[in-house]
Amino acid sequence: MHPNIKAMTAPRPTRRGFLAGSAGLILGLYLAPGKGRASVAAGEGDFAPNAFVRIAPDDTVTVLVKHIEMGQGANTGLPILVAEELDADWSQMRAAQAPSDPVVYVNTAFGIQGTGGSTGLSNSYLTMRQAGSAARAMLVSAAADAWGVPAGEITVSKGVVAHEGSGNSSGFGALAEAAAQVPVPVDVALKSSEDFTLIGGQSVTRLDSAAKTNGSAEFTMDVYRDGMQVVAMVHPPKFGAVVAYFDDTAALDVAGVNAVRQVPSGIAVYAANTFAAFKGRDAVRVEWDESEAETRSSGEIARVFAEAARAPAQTVEAEGDVDTALANSAEVIEADYLFPYLAHAALEPLDGVIELREDGAEVWAGEQIPTISQQTMGAILGMEPGNIAMNTMFAGGSFGRRATPDSHLAAELAHVAKAAGPGAYKLVYTRENDMRAGYYRPLTAHHFKAGMDAEGNITAWSNTVANQSIIADTPFAMMMQDGLDPTAYEGSNDLAYDMPNRRLSWAQMQAGVPTLWWRSVGHTHTAYAVETFMDQVLLAAGRDPVDGRLNLMRQDRPRDAAVLMRVAEMAGWSGPGMGDKRLGVAVVRSFGSYVAQIAEVEDRDGRPHVTRVWCAIDCGVAVTPDVVRAQMEGGIGFGLGSMLHGEITLDEGGRVRQSNYDGYGTLRINEMPQIEVTILASEVDPTGVGEPGTPPIAPAVANAWRSLTGKMPYRLPFGAGAV
Repeated sequence: MHPNIKAMTAPRPTRRGFLAGSAGLILGLYLAPGKGRASVAAGEGDFAPNAFVRIAPDDTVTVLVKHIEMGQGANTGLPILVAEELDADWSQMRAAQAPSDPVVYVNTAFGIQGTGGSTGLSNSYLTMRQAGSAARAMLVSAAADAWGVPAGEITVSKGVVAHEGSGNSSGFGALAEAAAQVPVPVDVALKSSEDFTLIGGQSVTRLDSAAKTNGSAEFTMDVYRDGMQVVAMVHPPKFGAVVAYFDDTAALDVAGVNAVRQVPSGIAVYAANTFAAFKGRDAVRVEWDESEAETRSSGEIARVFAEAARAPAQTVEAEGDVDTALANSAEVIEADYLFPYLAHAALEPLDGVIELREDGAEVWAGEQIPTISQQTMGAILGMEPGNIAMNTMFAGGSFGRRATPDSHLAAELAHVAKAAGPGAYKLVYTRENDMRAGYYRPLTAHHFKAGMDAEGNITAWSNTVANQSIIADTPFAMMMQDGLDPTAYEGSNDLAYDMPNRRLSWAQMQAGVPTLWWRSVGHTHTAYAVETFMDQVLLAAGRDPVDGRLNLMRQDRPRDAAVLMRVAEMAGWSGPGMGDKRLGVAVVRSFGSYVAQIAEVEDRDGRPHVTRVWCAIDCGVAVTPDVVRAQMEGGIGFGLGSMLHGEITLDEGGRVRQSNYDGYGTLRINEMPQIEVTILASEVDPTGVGEPGTPPIAPAVANAWRSLTGKMPYRLPFGAGAV
């Protein structure tokens, strides 16, 4: 928290204010299918731009980024795309968060404005480059007119527009006003990859690094408004419980507490400062109606899910006759897996600021899906979503936590403001609020059967997944087809392995625990189950884990094979090994990217200790290689921590046991392995990197552990007892 920010009165710009109040060249690029139209926007125009470039008189180039920056590098990756085609110098590039506008700043993967699914760069790769190229063409045209020379003789390099014959040269800023009068080109040429100087090239300094280092970066906790009250919440101790009665007498006696109000999600305590809000919250006495609450323990829920995984379920995909092939197999191998609920446990708990006025509202929050939040808040406050200005702040991590389909935080923020009336309110979650609020990675059970012939060839493969649907009964339910939620089993379907008879089934389970996508979503459990069971089958057949996988690879999946061969080369693979350290391997395709990892594991006091990890990734064009490597390293640490420590459990009455990092373990620095990352060269458009590093690490470690000890952890986290 920065006291000097208390007087902040200038929020991030609205679209109208940004366009109308800016000097220099502002480029709004609209790409209508079949039309290719574009226009310079000087205010409210006829076209809805989906990318903006601003060139100021001081030569700085500001890119409005439509994705939240939560550590994944959006505020660097998108400006690099513009700078590459603009031929700008990296030192003149700037990034600003785009205002909320679901048409202008649409994520075409979702149809609304939002960040998630590792779609940031892939969704913006062409449009941002086209915006940069168009701006470059306009600057060149303006220079040609000013200097009386052919445009084809003008060069642009590192932010300087020049004409060798006449000796003229200029920065971007001096040409910006004239360039703004040039018609925006309809068709622009983009560079070929061999001409790239920034994309995939030299290391660049992240545009958010300095601000996050010197403390000037603004997070939601740094936002202060005149007369703002801090709000703390008392949430029900069980999912589905509601307030039956509350007594606020003691809370109102706390110095600094201004009011206590009941809202749909619990009891809100309004105070002059955070300390008073928390003290007042602790003083509220609440009786809860638990008649509709989830009262089962996580152990009871797990047993129901595990039974469902062994029973007939809805078929997702099938090829051949699995049952007959299993009946005729020389050997049938079975395995059951159980994965716990997982919290996101990002360093910054949820928070948000709202300023409610008679004519509208303004919000400051680390929002991943501002469109849905606007709609949710508009419905609660009785106003048009467009009258709610959303300022997207830096977020201290998310891993999916800030992308709730029901926008529960935005809804709570709106109810807090509605209950108290016009004014400014900062809603602050404690770690305990966040950890016990639900919205976990779903508890999941898997059941596998594989048949083999006398030669050890796989004759049949059957996998049933049982878990809750994340998207059912939400605005994202449109993704479901025939009642199937693809996020529940993704990674168990469309396998890279060629098997003649295979079947995937899914059982949609019901529980009162709110669930949510978690870094790499369904792949968090399917990768582990598929890749460890594949190892078990190959081991039974006497096959090498790498060679066995390569021999099973489908002809139409060469990129899976390429990363697997590359990581085997990196690790010097000649088998799992024979000594005190063993190797394990896994290969996973997720979010369009292909990642193979090999983990080196040793036994320390009966637990796996990972000493080294080799990682090969094919993510298409690696726009920012340093960010790709960082995301792989972070994803590996994230996945390893959840495998070793991560678990949310409910007691016999349905209360969440864990509340903070003392009970919900995360990876410690002494547990972080040495990591080597290789990025395969590619001409394919970029695919995801924020999530694909996570799925392969746990199965690679488990496979090494089985080689070392003969034991396979079929239930995570490692060494977990009763749930």
